[in-house]
Amino acid sequence: MEKALKALANDKRLLVLELLKDPVGNFPPQVDGDLIEDGVCSNWLTEKMGVAQPTATRHLKVLTEAGLIIPTRKKGWVFYRRDEAAIGALKKLFCEEV
Repeated sequence: MEKALKALANDKRLLVLELLKDPVGNFPPQVDGDLIEDGVCSNWLTEKMGVAQPTATRHLKVLTEAGLIIPTRKKGWVFYRRDEAAIGALKKLFCEEV
């Protein structure tokens, strides 16, 4: 839970989770990956965050290590989607503990 809470303590990472909640509404169609099944290409997330690519990569790594998003490699790209089960478990745990 500690890693997840630290991951959520950043506006850009919260933005990523918010954007990934509705990938079809927030991103254009992708050639190499399905927005729902594969997730959103890291390039689109970098653009929406408004940060440099290395900074975006670091934010995505923090969210991945916290178990909040799932990376999928496909055709040389990395796509990200929310881990809804992990997010749901975190919500439940947070409500029980706090």
